[in-house]
Amino acid sequence: MGGLKRKFGVFMSSRWLVFVAAMWIQSCAGIGYLFGSISPVIKSKLNYNQKQIARLGVAKDLGDSVGFLAGSLCEVLPLWGTLLVGALQNFLGYGMVWLIVTGRFPVLPLWVMCIFIFVGTNGETYFNTVALVSCVQNFPRSRGPVVGILKGFAGLGGAILTQIYTVIHSPDHASLIFMIAVGPTMVVIGLMFLVRPVGGHRQVRPSDGLSFSFIYGVCLLLAAYLMGVMIVEDFIELSHTVIIVFTVGLCILLFIPIIIPVSLSLSPELVPPVEEPLLSEVHNQQEPAKSKSPEHDVPEVILSEVEDEKPREVDLLPAPERRKRIAQLQSKLFQAAAEGAVRIKRQRGPHRGEDFTLAQALIKADFWLIFFSLLLGSGSGLTVIDNLGQMSHSLGYDNPHIFVSMISIWNFLGRIGGGYFSEVIVRDLTYPRPAAMAIAQLVMAVGHFIIFMGWSMHVATLLIGLGYGAHWAIVPATASELFGLKKFGALYNFLTLANPAGSLVFSGIIASNIYDREAEKQAHNIHKQHQATGSLFFGMVGLEEPPKCVGVVCFSLTSIIMAVFCIIACTLSLILVYRTKIVYAHLYGKPST
Repeated sequence: MGGLKRKFGVFMSSRWLVFVAAMWIQSCAGIGYLFGSISPVIKSKLNYNQKQIARLGVAKDLGDSVGFLAGSLCEVLPLWGTLLVGALQNFLGYGMVWLIVTGRFPVLPLWVMCIFIFVGTNGETYFNTVALVSCVQNFPRSRGPVVGILKGFAGLGGAILTQIYTVIHSPDHASLIFMIAVGPTMVVIGLMFLVRPVGGHRQVRPSDGLSFSFIYGVCLLLAAYLMGVMIVEDFIELSHTVIIVFTVGLCILLFIPIIIPVSLSLSPELVPPVEEPLLSEVHNQQEPAKSKSPEHDVPEVILSEVEDEKPREVDLLPAPERRKRIAQLQSKLFQAAAEGAVRIKRQRGPHRGEDFTLAQALIKADFWLIFFSLLLGSGSGLTVIDNLGQMSHSLGYDNPHIFVSMISIWNFLGRIGGGYFSEVIVRDLTYPRPAAMAIAQLVMAVGHFIIFMGWSMHVATLLIGLGYGAHWAIVPATASELFGLKKFGALYNFLTLANPAGSLVFSGIIASNIYDREAEKQAHNIHKQHQATGSLFFGMVGLEEPPKCVGVVCFSLTSIIMAVFCIIACTLSLILVYRTKIVYAHLYGKPST
């Protein structure tokens, strides 16, 4: 009995249990992707026009990205309390929308509906923040795979919830809003006490690599399964029984990862878990300026002079030799300071790789390089996602839903793959993680160029979806490595503002204005043709409807602009790579023997 109780305690404190629970929570964090499914019923029930629906969409995008409160509460409340706040926001926001749409509550002004949509969608920022903060702390040396998998499940959440909704088979489409309000809330409340730091860096096992490979296999199987189900349901009329079978299969795939913490808690420990040093500890050990020996009480106050004076090749020396050379340089600086030859400046603020506050990060060039690279890269990808329906129609495709489903899958795989390959870059090559982001942005530039040329939309959505998804695996891991974990919630949620900012400028201003201009040109030309043939009445009737654009020209200029933005983003990422080479060498370099 005592052994069973001990195994249960090991299971409940396993970092893999926390990771799996965070994956399940992230599966509910994609509610923003369902706005396209609930907007038609809101439009019809409340008699909204397209402009009013677009305003609700903006409120949704803001709620999905503005996570300052989530990041701040994460620092003052226990993580379960932060999750509870997010669950309540989700329930109240979408619960009120459901009550109003179904006539159970009086219709309120549009601006109030925007607030409800914002509050409801903003709940997922709490889920995102807690999942990432807890798992990055539990897996400090595997940040790329962890962030990639978690963000991948968030991107796939909309498809998962949609498949579960098909089982309800309700003729009232407003019931989807009810499911969005209640479903994620119940899941998060049920799991909120499991997702927390458990000292995961002390639970390293030789089997961890195999465990990650198993999770990756489940992710790939899940993506392939959902892709197959979407295609079958789109082209074949299925019975309700078959849909139930498909959904049960989906739930089984979602539950399979629990095998890892169960097996680890039940199997005998042939090799006891070892402690994995935190990256910040590794960095501190490699910084001789932080030595705690008595004779080095003051080296930290002259670090700026040491950095100015030391030759660049010093950083390439083995750690013992590097410490010796820097100690000699410090000694010379102390002597010069005593003789009045130099003034010792006190170093202010942390160094890259240590813990930054948001205010400290905001004055660092590296932070803004990440922000603007993300704004240009992810903003261009989101422009395609937001306009995918019009793009496919303008190029002659009758069914845009298949592209929407496909880009969701590619987005998911991009997040999984971005985390995996960026980890290969930092661990095997000891190269800065932003190099992976530069590659993703080049891939996206190729995708935009394919749309510009009017070639295959299937290939374009593949490349853009993969590149866009990779950003959301690479950026959080990079931010945690360069600016620490202590204020990671606030740092991450500030960086996510790049997404709506890019969407507002690229989609709301550039793409929409170019499309409307080309559509008006085509409508004017058609009107002139009908005037020339005497069909004046037909031409006037055609102009009463919103003009539509047909052909490659509709998005060709937008696409080439987006491609240029991706190349600029790639350049910014490469600048960041150059600036952080030494930092990553310290964080992930193999210790000298």
